[in-house]
Formats: sequence, structure tokens, C-alpha cells
Amino acid sequence: MSKNAAPPTDRVDGQLLRIAFILVLGTFMATVDATIVSVGIDTLTQEFNASVAEIQWVSTAYLLAVVAAVPASGWLADRFGGRRTWLVAVGVFLLGSLLCALAWSAPSLIVARVIQGLGGGLLPATGQALLARVAGPGRIGRVISIVAVVPLLSPVLGPMVGGSILGVASWPWLFLVNLPIGLAAVLLARRYVPVVPPSDRRTAFDLRGALLLSPGLAVLVYGLTEVAHERTLPAVIGVSAGSVMLAGFLVHGLRTRGTPLVDPRLFSRPPFGAAALSLLVLGASVFGTMFLLPLYFQTARDLSAWEAGMLLAPQGLGAVAGSVLVNRAIDKVAPRSLVVIGIALVLVGTVPFTQLGHEPPDLVIVAALAVRGFGMAMISAPIMNIVYTRIEPAHLPRAAGALNLLNTVGGSLGTAALAVVLQDRLAARGADVSWAFADTFWWVLGFGLLAAAGATRLPRTQPKGS
Repeated sequence: MSKNAAPPTDRVDGQLLRIAFILVLGTFMATVDATIVSVGIDTLTQEFNASVAEIQWVSTAYLLAVVAAVPASGWLADRFGGRRTWLVAVGVFLLGSLLCALAWSAPSLIVARVIQGLGGGLLPATGQALLARVAGPGRIGRVISIVAVVPLLSPVLGPMVGGSILGVASWPWLFLVNLPIGLAAVLLARRYVPVVPPSDRRTAFDLRGALLLSPGLAVLVYGLTEVAHERTLPAVIGVSAGSVMLAGFLVHGLRTRGTPLVDPRLFSRPPFGAAALSLLVLGASVFGTMFLLPLYFQTARDLSAWEAGMLLAPQGLGAVAGSVLVNRAIDKVAPRSLVVIGIALVLVGTVPFTQLGHEPPDLVIVAALAVRGFGMAMISAPIMNIVYTRIEPAHLPRAAGALNLLNTVGGSLGTAALAVVLQDRLAARGADVSWAFADTFWWVLGFGLLAAAGATRLPRTQPKGS
């Protein structure tokens, strides 16, 4: 095929599906690696003779690097082109993966995870923007409904993949497993993914915005993480400094005459603002639940990491089933209807977890997770379809970056906030560990109600020409 993007048709053909599969490999690697080491904490503490608090930074460092990298994805794609940016991001991710496998100490592993996270933070946004440009408004809804299931599966697959690897191999393979996948993605992308040229309108990099936004988000997430660990001084400094830097970026973004790294005005334009709120809260709900449930299974029910992962699998199966439905309905049903029904299903699926103190049977938990997964698949793809079909192609990289930033930040802040709530409820409940988790899930339910409020402002109808 030509190396330049051809004008898209309205038919989702094998060529487009092949491109979507290649690009989603990058998203799969990046999102799975956010959780793959969660089951290897004990192994790594023994290997490096380190404390749990030190090894926990293996996960935290990756998360902070991802949060710091996402805001620059739009500018990089505009400046260097979508495919080139994506390929470089895969290369950085693979370099980080190799360095992780070669780490000789906890600090060296943490540094390597930062490198890995910088590449991983760019992959979902640049991949989505590139796919949206290639597909065009007439096909993006059906394609996104397929690829959007990957971030929903990753929090479930990460611990399962990690547990499987550690069952048959040593810890470096948690990271070496990325190399064949990433190399295959690079070779396939160079052959089949078309070149999308850089933006004609060259803009200077928003250095001041980058120095405020990326570190501000990372410091804020760090501060909230320290709150959960009850480290008062680092928590106060992190939350205060992060909030001040983000406020500074907001002022800068509204006043600058140039193009800000992420334009705050974008969120005031319908339907972007409502879509952004829904994705922010969805991220908090998905990743927050994937933080709480494995912890509940292993502490309150004394399950192994593998058993906990298997009990979470129905959420992934529900997400796959939901994506099949969305793929068939996304061009026929109003986006708002799909999103509202999806949020309602997530709320229904969350209610049983507010009653964990009564120790509901596994069958109830499995059914609730399947319903949650089905509902989540009905939210993310229609929201992205709403934005990508209503925005000019030249603005797609920055819009994709902003949406992925909100989803990532929602997951980070939601997890940190729920960790604080859980810590408080564990202290209040004492020996009633299950009820402490039940109390915390009421907050997850509250996140869902906030998402529902945002969804009521989404468009009722399909855009013209979709």
C-alpha cells in the first residue's frame, strides 16, 4: 500500500483492521505494564533485598512517567507526524523494558521504569490519533469500539499475565515479554501503517506549559500516594505543590498567545467538556476498582494472586461482549444513549461491592464484574467517537492527547483517593476488613454518579456524515 494516508471510505475493510491491530499492540504493552508487576512485589523485594515501600516505587515511577509524558503527545505528533512519533515511542518503551530486565538494584529498576513509562505514556494517544486520521469520521466509531476494549482489559490481564510468567520463569521476563511484541509492532507498522504528515501549522513547543503541567500532575499524584501511606510532610508538599503548578498552567493556558500544550478552552467546548468528565470519572472507577478488588481478595479472602486474577477475569469477558455490541450499534444509536446505559450498568455492577461485609458468594461477584465490564465497553468507545467525529483532523493529535491524559489522570487520582479512603475505613472498622472495603466502594459508586451527570450533556444525535 502507499506510504501516504489514502482518503478513507465508509467501509471497515481488512486493511483498516490490520492497521488498528498493529497500533493497538502499543496500547496493549503500555497499559498491561502499568499493572503487570503488581503480583511480583514479593519476588522483587526478595531479589533486591529491598522493602515493600521501595519496590512499590517500581509501579509508582511508571505511573508518574506516563502522566508526565501524555501531555506532550499532541505536539510531538503535530511536529514529527503520527507514525514517526508512535514508532519512536515504541522504541523508548522497548529500551526501558530491556533496562528493567537488566536492573541490578531497586533504584536501577525504578529509573528503567521511568524510561519505560515515558514511551508508554505516548503510545495510546498517538496510536488513537493516527488511527482516527486513517479511518476518517465515517469509520472511526466502529474501529474505536474494537480497540477501546484493550485499556479495559489491561488492568485485568496485567496481574494474570504477571502471575503466569512468574509461575514458569524468573522476574526479568515480566519485562522481556515486551520485546518480541514491540519488535513485531515496529516491523508491521513500518510496512502497513501509512504515513500521516506533520501539521502544516508549525507551533513552538510550549516549554512553560510543559514545566507546569507534566511535573504538576506527577507531583500531585505522588502527594496523594503519600497520603495513602500516611507520610504527612511529603503528602502536604506534593498535593500543595502539584495544585499550585496546575493552577499556574491553567492561567498560562488561558493567557498565552501561542498554542498551549493542552488548551484549557477545549474543555469548555461541547461536547468535549462532558466527554472529558465522563472519561475522567471512568478512569477513576476502572483503575480504582482494579486496585481495591485484588487487595480485597488477597487480604479479606486470603486468595493467591493467581486466584484473584482469575476471579477478575469476568470483567474482561464482559468488556469484550460489550465491545461487540457497541461495534454493531455505534453508528445506529445516539452516543449519549450508549454512554448512559453503560454508566447505569457500571453502577448496577458496583452495588454488590458495597455489601462485601456480608461476604457475597463468588457467583454474585463474577456476575457483578461481568456487568461492569459490559457497561464500561459501552462508555469509552462512544465518547471517543463523539470527539473524533466532531473535531477537525488537524486537531486530532492534541484532542487524543487530552482525552488520554484525563483517563490516565482519572485512574491515578481515583486510585490514590480510594487508597486514602480505604486506609481511613480500615482504621475505623478495625477487624472488619470486608466492611472497610464495602465502605470504600460507596465512593466508587459516587464516581459513577458523577460520570452520569456529565453524560447527560452529551449529544443526543449522531454527527452529520458519520
